[in-house]
Amino acid sequence: MSTLFDPIKIGDIALSNRIAMAPLTRNKAIAGNLANPLAVEHYRQRATAGLIIAEGAPISAMAQGYLDTPGIHTPEQVAAWRKVTDAVHAEGGRIVVQLWHVGRISHVSLLPDGASPVSSSNQCPTTQTFTREGFIQVSAPRALRDDELPGLIADYRHGARCAMEAGFDGVEVHSANTYLLEQFLRDSVNERSGPYGGSIANRARLLVEVMQAVCQEIGAGRTGVRLSPMTTSNNTPRDSDPQALYGYVVDQLAPLGLAYLHIIEGETGGARHPENAPRFDYGALRRRFPGAWMVNNGYTRAEALEAVASGRADMVSFGRPFVSNPDLVRRLREDAPLTPLLTDKLYGGGAEGYIDYPFLAD
Repeated sequence: MSTLFDPIKIGDIALSNRIAMAPLTRNKAIAGNLANPLAVEHYRQRATAGLIIAEGAPISAMAQGYLDTPGIHTPEQVAAWRKVTDAVHAEGGRIVVQLWHVGRISHVSLLPDGASPVSSSNQCPTTQTFTREGFIQVSAPRALRDDELPGLIADYRHGARCAMEAGFDGVEVHSANTYLLEQFLRDSVNERSGPYGGSIANRARLLVEVMQAVCQEIGAGRTGVRLSPMTTSNNTPRDSDPQALYGYVVDQLAPLGLAYLHIIEGETGGARHPENAPRFDYGALRRRFPGAWMVNNGYTRAEALEAVASGRADMVSFGRPFVSNPDLVRRLREDAPLTPLLTDKLYGGGAEGYIDYPFLAD
């Protein structure tokens, strides 16, 4: 029987324990959308996590959706991230980066030459994003043409290659929280006809092709993916049949030999079993996926211990607890109290609420 604190090998990546730090957008990038020098210390402090999943990194200028998020597509961004990965590796940690394209969750002020955001359709959600003017309504998107999708897939491939040049141990493809790839998956958003719309197989085609391209570029053993079948983030309705959709998706991903699948259970940052939603059988997906299965969403220490001990999950990722507890692994091991989160310091700003949280010894 495995425990939360046992080592595990996921694909080609050997980890010291089964606790992951979930990707956490902090809006602290500097000019050029470079990883902030403060991020070097931030991630170094948290290197005792079995795996750090670094914050979502846009794969192109058109992938940007929020102010000051660090990209992974220019030589300067690669060099800035390299300082982070070197620091984590010096502490014995392992770190991957999340490859991110926000799709329609963006604003013209954030995109090159004031371009419109892109999505599977021109449907505009009622939601906001963070710009230099603060939180404002996202801009109306345009539907990507079929002939643009090979270039989009190439952007994911390029982002994966940049991640390896930056010293990451692998990548996690972001297909969750209603960003671009999930905008293609869900029939609540995808109104296309043709090869990338209509049937479940067509709606899943882009994600599958992206995953194939990334695996070809850096190896499946260094590639993971994140899914969120039941979230309504960004005011985005669920698919009409999420069990069938995500079951198909997992069946298509299973043969690729991915390192792991990272599943957000329930509402992102909310209830794991929302009262107003149909029940979703995550176990049915887990049984169809041969790689490591990582669960996420508000797990307590007791729940995380049980999830791994029972075999329901191979790993558990923690988000906000890692913000205010750089030594979260030790605190979970010793059942020590957790430092509360300073919610007003989550986004933007400098060192306060970023690299100054106390360690247990302090």
